[in-house]
Amino acid sequence: MKIFVKAKPNSKENKVEKIDDQHFTISVKEPPVDNKANLAIMGLLSEYFNVSISNVRLITGRTTKNKVFEIK
Repeated sequence: MKIFVKAKPNSKENKVEKIDDQHFTISVKEPPVDNKANLAIMGLLSEYFNVSISNVRLITGRTTKNKVFEIK
């Protein structure tokens, strides 16, 4: 399944907010440097969907706030 994520790096807390079935806003404490925020988002998504982090893949948006992930 593909999901659309609006990322909020440098937040006070890690949080997943569901907007609808495919759209999420995800806040992470990590800064958007050296792929740290993307990895943190992948970790939160794996916990949220109860899958291994290897089943979460970033499709588009590596350097932007709007991202598309695939969850297997």
